[in-house]
Amino acid sequence: MNWWLIAIKKYAEFSGRARRTEYWMFYLFSVIFSIVAIILDIVLGTVLEELGIVGVFGIVYSLFALAIFLPSLAVTVRRLHDVGKSGWWFFISFVPFIGGLWFFILSVTDSQPNENVYGANPKLI
Repeated sequence: MNWWLIAIKKYAEFSGRARRTEYWMFYLFSVIFSIVAIILDIVLGTVLEELGIVGVFGIVYSLFALAIFLPSLAVTVRRLHDVGKSGWWFFISFVPFIGGLWFFILSVTDSQPNENVYGANPKLI
């Protein structure tokens, strides 16, 4: 939970580096909170089914997703910086099949051991 809060505190900070732990814990807790938000939508009856579109989420989930959009993007860019790549490498994930796989490989790759152009190694700080 602490890692999730660290990423939220760096709300729109795109500079610097993020360790694998910060990145993956942020996404783990975001998925957990998303599931809770979807359940709340169902319990509160705020699912937007009247639009006639199956799979449209409710108000609680939509607000949560909107609130974590920038922190998600920021922690992703910082994670790419940690492996020595520009944040623009995020767009590789939009290439069908191979792009998502390549992005996953980048996200699980260990940090560059020393300081790089994006800052000091966060493991040493």
